[in-house]
Amino acid sequence: MKILTRIIPSLLAILVATAASAAEGQWIQLFNGKNLDGWTPKIRGCDLGDNFNQTFRVEDGLLKVVYENYGPFNERFGHLFYETPFSHYRLRVEYRFVGEQVSGGPGWAFRNSGIMIHGQAPDTMTKDQDFPASIEVQLLGGPGTGERQTANLCTPGTHVVMNGKLHTQHCTNSKSKTYHGDQWVTVELEVRGNRIIKHLIDGETILEYTQPQLDESDASARRLLAQGADKMLSGGTISLQSESHPVHFRKVELLKLEE
Repeated sequence: MKILTRIIPSLLAILVATAASAAEGQWIQLFNGKNLDGWTPKIRGCDLGDNFNQTFRVEDGLLKVVYENYGPFNERFGHLFYETPFSHYRLRVEYRFVGEQVSGGPGWAFRNSGIMIHGQAPDTMTKDQDFPASIEVQLLGGPGTGERQTANLCTPGTHVVMNGKLHTQHCTNSKSKTYHGDQWVTVELEVRGNRIIKHLIDGETILEYTQPQLDESDASARRLLAQGADKMLSGGTISLQSESHPVHFRKVELLKLEE
């Protein structure tokens, strides 16, 4: 009887967890580990779909952002867009920084990349637009000494609400630890439309905010609003950045959540 008393609660817990997982569905591998199927590059100064100098490529099962064919960087900021927009989901990304920053890359872009969410469609970007109007989960690597948080928030063409107030600061640090060297880092996001967005590392929420929205003072955002876009952002594209420092991604997976 005592054994059953111990076993039954454990079985119930397993059944509940399994049912919850089934209700939410399966993780979708946005990056298939083989090629860039489902992804489209948009690099500043280039047409949509032009993978300038093979900036984005797949090698050894990794999605790599590289600059070996570049001369000076010349502000060719790029983004690799996934084909499907999403609204309510969990997103898990594993990344690492490697090598040296390309010549001409800005100082702030050293060991710097990002995951853009709730972003505009790439075909609405102008040819010379540097960043899509979006919410950026900024990925930063440590320089070897000192502190440098990752999974921060940046807001190109957007604002959010924090602590009940409109938050207009462009970049806001998370409370993550610093990751030096070329170690792999896993960042997870919980995105629930316009209601709440959380940044997590190792299961701990390190930053959260609500009500992502277009910034009416930003030229790209104003153009989208003039074309009929909603000011409040409830979903949008997901993209990965190229900002002048080589970075690898080995996993980009998504779990849809109920709205």
